[in-house]
Parts: sequence; C-alpha cells; structure tokens
Amino acid sequence: MRGAEALVGSLVGAGVDVCFMNPGTSEMHFVQALDSVPEMRGVLTLFEGVATGAADAYARLAGGPAAVLLHLGPGLGNGIANLHNARRARTPLLCVVGAHATDHVRHDAPLESDITALARTVSGWVHVCGDVRDVADDAVRAVAATSERGGQVATLVLPADLSWSEGGALAPALPSAAPVPPAPSRVAAAAKAVREPGAVILLGGPALTAAAMDAAGRVAAATGARLLVETFPRRWDTGAGRPRADKLAYFAEQALEQLDGASSLVLAGARSPVSFFGYPGIPGDLVPEGCTVVGLADAASDAAAALEALAAEVAPDAEAHPAPRDAPEPPAGPLNVASLCAAVAATLPEDAIVVDESLTAAALLAPALQTAAPHTQLALTGGAIGQGPPAALGAAIAAPDRPVIAVQADGSALYTLQALWTQAREQLDVTTVLINNSAYAILRVELARTGAGEAAHSGRAGRMLTLTDPTPDFVALATGYGVPARRVDTTEDLLDALRWARAEPGPHLIEAIVPALG
Repeated sequence: MRGAEALVGSLVGAGVDVCFMNPGTSEMHFVQALDSVPEMRGVLTLFEGVATGAADAYARLAGGPAAVLLHLGPGLGNGIANLHNARRARTPLLCVVGAHATDHVRHDAPLESDITALARTVSGWVHVCGDVRDVADDAVRAVAATSERGGQVATLVLPADLSWSEGGALAPALPSAAPVPPAPSRVAAAAKAVREPGAVILLGGPALTAAAMDAAGRVAAATGARLLVETFPRRWDTGAGRPRADKLAYFAEQALEQLDGASSLVLAGARSPVSFFGYPGIPGDLVPEGCTVVGLADAASDAAAALEALAAEVAPDAEAHPAPRDAPEPPAGPLNVASLCAAVAATLPEDAIVVDESLTAAALLAPALQTAAPHTQLALTGGAIGQGPPAALGAAIAAPDRPVIAVQADGSALYTLQALWTQAREQLDVTTVLINNSAYAILRVELARTGAGEAAHSGRAGRMLTLTDPTPDFVALATGYGVPARRVDTTEDLLDALRWARAEPGPHLIEAIVPALG
C-alpha cells in the first residue's frame, strides 16, 4: 500500500481515529487515504490554530491522542500557539506535518523551511520519515511517544514522496507509557506536612479528576489542609458534590495573599507556583518565605494513586466535604460580569464541559461554578490566547453526549473565530457565551500593574487596548459561519438565550454586552 494509507491505517490500529486538519498539496495522499481507511474521522478546520487547539482539547477529554495534520513549516507555525498550550497541559497529541518531496528539497522552493526546528519548540519527540517501508512504524512510535513524560506533543514529519510511494505496510500498536506509581517516601513526606497546621495542597494536571479530588477532599477534611487548584487546569472535575477548592489567582499579588501563612506546600500534579510575568517590586516565586515545598506527585506520576495513598495514611475514615448545589439565577437588570457568571452557573447542564477563556471574568466565573452542576472545566494552560473556540470544538467531538459551554472573551475569540464554521459543519452541541466589553480589558489592568502607565482609556496607548472604531459584530460573524446567534444586554435576556441554545440542536453563540473591567 501507499505510505499514507499505511500511516493512517496504523494510526487507527493504535487508537487514533480522529484527525483535525488544514491540509495542503503535500498532504493530498493523506487526505485520499481517508477514503480507504474510513475508520479515521477527518475534521476540516479553516486555520491551523483551530486544528491544534481542537486536538488538544480532544485529547484532554479522551485520555489519548488525537492527530492533527498541518501543511509544511508555515502551517506548523500557524498552529504553534495552541501546540504551546498543549505542551503546557502535557497533552498527548500527535502532530503530522507534511513536507516537500525528498528530491524537491534541494530546489529551495518558496514553502521550504526548517520544520524540525519549529517542531522542537513545542514537541517532546520529533522525527522525519526517511523510507516508505518505515512510515507505519514511525507512526506507531509517535503515538507511543505522546504518552511519555506524563503526555507530550509528538511531531512526525512526512515527506510527500513517502506518502505517494508504494511499499508501505501496517504496523502493530506499541504500548503506552504508564504513569509513575506513588513513591512511599513522597507519600510519607506529604503525610508529615499535612498533619502540621497551615498546610496547603496545590492540585494540578492529573490530580484534578473526580477520584483524585475526592481523595484530596478526604485529606483536607481530616487534617485541615487547604486545597488550591493551579490557575489554568488542563482538566478539572468540579462543581456541586465534589470537594471545593479555590483556584490560585492569576494576579501575583492575590496569589501571594492566598499562600500567605502556608507552612508547607504539597504539590500534587502541579508545579511550584510562579507569577505569569515579572512585575516591578513583586517576587516571581510565589512560595512564601519559610514555606516548605513537598513534591507528592509530578505531572508524569499517578497523582490519583498518590492522593489515595496519602488519604489512606492520614484520613482512613474521613469523608470529603462536598460543595453544595447552590447556583441561583441572578436578579433581572443590566448585564455585568458578575450576573453573567451567575447566569452561566445557574443554567449549567449536568455533566457539561466548560471551556474557560473568559480572562478578566475568570475571577468571578470560578467561584460561581463551584456550586453549579457537576461538570468538567478546560482552561488556557499555556496562556496563549485563542484556545477557547477550538477547544470547544475538540471537546464536543471527544464527548458528543455532553453539552459544551464556552465562556469566551471577545479579544481572544477573534484569534480563532473560524472554529465556529467547523462547529456548524459538524453540528456540535456547543454554546458560546461571548463576553463583549469591546476592549482588551486584561491589558488595561496590566498597563498599570507593569508600571507602564495609567492612560488605559485615552490617548494613543488606550487606543491599542480597545476593540472599537469599528466594534466587531459577533452576531453577524457567527451567523456568517453558520452558527445561530443572539445579542443580549440584560440578565433576563441572557437566561432566556441560554435556554434557547439548550433547546435547539447544534452550535449557538450568545453575544453578551457587558461593561469592561479595568
């Protein structure tokens, strides 16, 4: 068989049966192979950053890799921002990048570039196929590599002539890397720490599943240790009935307040916290002076098993304190960020997936959702904005029986709004609540915090932080992509629109007009 058929068939055999793509000439034989290997689902996107963001979210929910197909170095470059987010989330993601035919490289054609150099900035494993007889073996090695180090991006570069050449054959799947089991010495050190007053457990990565959260909740109930969750969790099972844990604040000053007085910081699947940026007069390391950092489980570890072992040691008979179901509808009146977050929480369906790229609204959204229906949250792990619309797309394909609610800031939505077209084409159950404050509100705040100035609303600097003159019309944009949309500016209209979106099949967008923060 042709190399492309061997590759696609072997991917399916290894459990990778969805590929998000924006293909070009070098990938046409991969596209053709979708007809000969119908088990592979191809999902077309209009921009490579949508494909990579969708593959990231898909894998976070599915627990195994999706594939993404990109066109040469420029296509990979267009997708790198969301591959960066996937790298930070330790997402198992297979990136297949088409390359020029081997004999054509010497001509230095216009699209020729150093693909492997680009790939290494976001990938833990990179390989260039060299022989059609090895293409399938390379593919299954790449799939296995996605599971290493707790999850990583694996990039396979496929020259066009290896796709079209005969001589390929299917390859059997290879075993995935297993999470590292809990180390007794680490469990013992964590047990000693949480028995002392002032202990904080910082949860992240693999420690945010329902089972892991329950174990952490039992430890907290028995010892009085506080539970915090990393600022941007890759996947967090939360809501009513699950142990309550506050997110570590985005702003360094607030995070320092949350950690103030901590005697020890037990890391369960999370890294030791640092500020997102350097600020004048503010420390970059957020661990308080005198606080002992104890590593219970890193991102490559079986964090749930480690927390279970810790609970067995310090809380054998304890029960976690579940968050109550308490998300009432906000009162009628003009819409603001607080009432918007309350409305989303009040109407959240059971077992929904919430894609949170709300940015300045996140500080109010997180506590509102703590007492909403049980759900799973996906967040902006690497801070590269434009993840939300693609992530909602990938989440809906990974979990077609679960409703997806995307709470989306307006400025970052404009990076990857093309994802709405694919949502419409695939008829996915996604409701996007688009928070329109006509500004890069987070940057207005940062302008002052970095000491750069105070003119956030006027002058030439202020004009760089607004989305006006003209103001994007998100209802018109969504409708143009085939997604039904409404604009609301009152709480009662938002509640009505959320129910409208739930009652109809397919994607919807609600443009919520709110005053800007900052």
